[in-house]
Amino acid sequence: MTTAAPNVPSSGVPKRKPLPTVAVAPAPLTDSSSDLEKSAAEPAIVFPPTAQPAATTFHHPPRQWPGQSQWQALQSKWSFYSTKIKRIILGAFVAILVLLALIIGLAVGLTQRHGKGSSEEIPSTDSNANNDSNNDDSAENLPLPTSNGGPYTGDLTYYDPGLGSCGIESTASEKICAVSHVVFDAALTSANPNENPLCGLKLRIRRGEKTVDVAVVDRCPGCNVNDLDVSSSVFEELGDLAEGRVLVDWSWLDATPASIT
Repeated sequence: MTTAAPNVPSSGVPKRKPLPTVAVAPAPLTDSSSDLEKSAAEPAIVFPPTAQPAATTFHHPPRQWPGQSQWQALQSKWSFYSTKIKRIILGAFVAILVLLALIIGLAVGLTQRHGKGSSEEIPSTDSNANNDSNNDDSAENLPLPTSNGGPYTGDLTYYDPGLGSCGIESTASEKICAVSHVVFDAALTSANPNENPLCGLKLRIRRGEKTVDVAVVDRCPGCNVNDLDVSSSVFEELGDLAEGRVLVDWSWLDATPASIT
């Protein structure tokens, strides 16, 4: 067996300069077995992904666009709302209308009531019209009753009243009268004139289209049988004070004694 001769450079080839030797630091040895054991003993910490907040979407009613009328903008807004919101809006609108109607009705009722006055005359259901006149001392254009005596025709004069024969103190502003001495004396039942049944009874005086109801409080010594003497306020309702004496018709409103009928 032959051995191959080593490659020997020929003599004619120049030799290369040997490269410097670089010292390489050995890599540090790691204990792979300990690292594996440590990683196996300690479980890895897993961080959950960060929860991202859900995007909030705000819905606003559409605004009025250029060139759009107020009514069109209102229709656009109305169509945007849900059915529930529409019902709430309609219910509130109806409630406001009802409240306004109640307020207006109450105001109108109070106005009409104040316009008529607090002393409204209530018609009586009594068939006897004479009872109505007892609650009203003066009236306008009322008929003269005939059930209690009358009508009579006589002169009407006026005087300044005071303490009358019936023992009643009167003033010129009151609706009172004095009947003739003939009528007054015919009804006497005692010597005391204050006890005369005619005292306080009412009669109705008529002149033209005007009537006044008065009460008997006195005796007129200068009057004829059917004449009446009244306060100045009563005379002014039927005529002018300058006239002094006028012709009138009158009738009893209250029942009178049989002695004067």
